[in-house]
Amino acid sequence: MIACFARSGTIARMQIDTSRQDLAWQEQALCAQTGGDFFFPEPGSSVREAKRICRLCETRAECLEYALDNDERFGVWGGLSEKERQRLRRIRGGG
Repeated sequence: MIACFARSGTIARMQIDTSRQDLAWQEQALCAQTGGDFFFPEPGSSVREAKRICRLCETRAECLEYALDNDERFGVWGGLSEKERQRLRRIRGGG
């Protein structure tokens, strides 16, 4: 588990599960090395910095697939915001 300080001053926790081989990408993800406030901004805040970091991340595709498979509804995952993932789910026929 990685503890990150959110902008509100609370601690946001990002669960990193490396016990399964298919989730090993999480250790290599740039978000695991960056503060969670970029990826879980307050409502109405910019996600530009998170998306910039995601573009540089080698595990972006795995991250996005994980978010879609697990119906992650908050934050930036795989370079997409909540609304962008919701649109993608509709296109893919998943809700």
